[in-house]
Amino acid sequence: MLTTLDFKKIGIKTAYSYIEKNPEKNMLKLMDWVDHFAGSGPDSFEEQRAIIRQIAANPDSNWHRLVMRILRDTDCEVVKTVFTNFFLNAVLTGWKTQEENRRKYQCNIPWTILLDPTSACNLHCTGCWAAEYGNKLNLSFDEMDNLITQGKELGIYFYIYTGGEPLVRKQDLIALCQKHHDCIFLSFTNGTLIDEAFAQDMLRVKNFIPAISVEGTQESHDARRGAGSYAKVLAAMQLLKAHRLPFGVSCCYTSQNVEILGSEAFYDQMIELGASFAWFFHYMPVGNDAVPQLMPTVQQREWMYHQVRQLRQTKPLFTMDFQNDGEYVGGCIAGGRRYLHINANGDADPCVFVHYSNANIRTHSLLDCLRSPLFLAYHHGQPFSKNHLRPCPMLENPEKLRAMVTAADAHSTDLQSPERVEHLCAKCDQYAADWKIAADKLWCESHRN
Repeated sequence: MLTTLDFKKIGIKTAYSYIEKNPEKNMLKLMDWVDHFAGSGPDSFEEQRAIIRQIAANPDSNWHRLVMRILRDTDCEVVKTVFTNFFLNAVLTGWKTQEENRRKYQCNIPWTILLDPTSACNLHCTGCWAAEYGNKLNLSFDEMDNLITQGKELGIYFYIYTGGEPLVRKQDLIALCQKHHDCIFLSFTNGTLIDEAFAQDMLRVKNFIPAISVEGTQESHDARRGAGSYAKVLAAMQLLKAHRLPFGVSCCYTSQNVEILGSEAFYDQMIELGASFAWFFHYMPVGNDAVPQLMPTVQQREWMYHQVRQLRQTKPLFTMDFQNDGEYVGGCIAGGRRYLHINANGDADPCVFVHYSNANIRTHSLLDCLRSPLFLAYHHGQPFSKNHLRPCPMLENPEKLRAMVTAADAHSTDLQSPERVEHLCAKCDQYAADWKIAADKLWCESHRN
């Protein structure tokens, strides 16, 4: 017998057929079905759906142009799968289950999980902590499969791969996409291992999206990632675009490249190459071999704050600056509040940049990891600042991370070169004090009314 959910999904498929015929004209019909599927109530994202409806109705909006570009330039079956798995499963359905479990277990339940299939990488980028792990750590297929299975029971349908270079494990990643066909998978990647065979695999499973690391121009990219790597990135993007596959870019802004990554020219180039989104990350001085001089200055970060907001209003590219956009997500999202990180040794870290833990998925369930002392310290302490432009307990509030790691008796999960929390936070103390002055001014200006 068909359930209410079955009927709703049948309705969504009907709406898809309208989109195929005329996306410009029928996008609002798809939103009608989404509204019907979501219903009403505190966990139905009514405000966000209203914003999307406004975008659909305004052809002059840069966001409307972005949506039309995605619908026009992406394989139709991939669009259907991504929409179903991301918006219906991960957002509308999954969020409600996560909220129920947050109340039930009195701990953070994440929206997404970042996991490292391997510590191996075919590059050695300047300032990257991942290279310290070496190439001997791996999560087995069964471990990743079990983690995803546990996650779905908690309402989590969105999984992100980091590393290392995740595509070293291409076959296992595609097999996980195929087995968990109701989930959406995104992978940070240097892009150098994307080839014709992998593009065909992506077309087959339809639920895998790469976020390719780009450092700006050929000069700035190759300076950090090695000679010839920029040309390989361009080749990967051209291949994905030719196969009508969705992808985005991941950009770590440093003192050396921030003006390039925040430039209008860079945005235009990424749009022309076919990117649908850009994730911006502030360089973090993580690891004993980190290069603190790569941290952007306060002036550079403030410039990036304004630049991203300005270009977000005019360019058809979805952008998120994970350090400067804390006001949109209520501050720090780590510690399982919206995500956590599982490294290639199975350690559950609260953040991809905070390598300390009390739990490992090889000895603890996912729920036990989320209820471990360090994760509960995050749960009880968030937000770490009332000013959400200072969201991080490491970069902007290092005294908070010191206290949590010490009180939880958490250990460093960097097996190659363990870093003391005092050593890590000392690299952030002066930066935090300097940024507080600028951040408090920006926060007061943006919340004046």
